[in-house]
Amino acid sequence: MPSPEQIPATPSGNPENDGGYRLLAVHAHPDDESSKGAATMASYVAAGVSVMVATCTGGERGDILNAQMADVPHAARDLAGLRRLEMAEAAAALGVEHRWLGFVDSGLPEGDPLPPLPPGCFALQPLERAAAPLVKLVREYRPHVILSYDENGGYPHPDHIMAHRVAVEAYEAAGDPSRYAGLGEPWNPLKLYYDRAFNPERFRALHFALEEAGLQSPYAERIAAWLEADAEGHQPARPTHPTTTQIDCGDFFEHRERALLAHRTQVEPGGFFFAVSADLQRKVWPWEDYSLISSRVPQELPETDFFAGIE
Repeated sequence: MPSPEQIPATPSGNPENDGGYRLLAVHAHPDDESSKGAATMASYVAAGVSVMVATCTGGERGDILNAQMADVPHAARDLAGLRRLEMAEAAAALGVEHRWLGFVDSGLPEGDPLPPLPPGCFALQPLERAAAPLVKLVREYRPHVILSYDENGGYPHPDHIMAHRVAVEAYEAAGDPSRYAGLGEPWNPLKLYYDRAFNPERFRALHFALEEAGLQSPYAERIAAWLEADAEGHQPARPTHPTTTQIDCGDFFEHRERALLAHRTQVEPGGFFFAVSADLQRKVWPWEDYSLISSRVPQELPETDFFAGIE
């Protein structure tokens, strides 16, 4: 990533009137921005880049995943409202701007066979209706780079898959004046990336580092499942695109931890996300990993900066 001196600062206000770089990250639920690319976003903010998070749904159908919050009245009475407060705290921890796109959480269907998704939820929206608020935001915010999930949604939650679809649609359509009429002046984002938060290489590196330090690894079961799927020729639930871009953001792992802890209904302190200390992560894997999927500017891979090639 370039140093702060190399990046033109972006003042608050209308981005059309400044020369700074702008990054838009598209996420399905509040808390996704903190578990996927949070340190990257914080590092760019510190370097003077304007960073916006767009959250597609309010997480209304999520569960309380932190046992310490199970008896908190606000969580039981109004989980959606509490998650909005958590999202504001996480955005402040990362220094990012934030927009809600206004769709209703689809929930994670469970069972065999799977039950139908609830009527009116995000994942059941026609693509043009689901993408319209994001296209409008792209034309207003004018990002140079869009960051989203892969075709599997990072993992196959229906809202994650739809978030992928609307991000790709906005990237492709926002610059076309014949599409999404009335939603602002056309703007072509220049690069599209998929997040690789579930990068197997990273998990393996952290796993072996923990074992070498004589510590218990929480990743053994996940790695064994990948190996078993590979041996049987199955497609494992992991990113299918190679890493093209690594953002050195180790100095901002504590920002990521603070953002995660802000989502107190979803993230348990001392849980999975905190199994490896920030110091050990900095030694073993001080990056967050991404795949460059599309670029409208010349690029040279591998790269260490989302804005490489953008003048």
